[in-house]
Amino acid sequence: MSDLYPGNKINREYKSKKSSIAYRTIREVASELNLEQHVLRFWENKFPQINPLKRAGGRRYYRPEDIELLKVIKTYLYTEGYTIKGVQRLFKSNKKLKSRLPRTEVEQKLIDPNNKEQDLEKKLEALLYVLEDIKKLTT
Repeated sequence: MSDLYPGNKINREYKSKKSSIAYRTIREVASELNLEQHVLRFWENKFPQINPLKRAGGRRYYRPEDIELLKVIKTYLYTEGYTIKGVQRLFKSNKKLKSRLPRTEVEQKLIDPNNKEQDLEKKLEALLYVLEDIKKLTT
């Protein structure tokens, strides 16, 4: 798709308005990771750890943790030179790999022992964004 396509400008503006914890469509994730959509679908078949929410009609919505996992897989495949089988073996052999993945913004705030009561408002706001996104997905 060309950058001259009018929808691209709208999508970029919309993306910037989305919360960092919002669910993303396959199109948004593919654009963010600079991958084709069919690559993401293929990876879903090869890596059971990738489990986007699927709505009626098969439309996929990726959680922030799915996107982080996709970034890790992309790094292993494209930067580190692993094969798909190699990454699969790595995931199977390394049970602690998930703990090395970056945590989502909400997870970090919820587990940070230094958070004070003043941070409760931020946590509540983040949860409200999640609820709004869920409402949008169900309507």
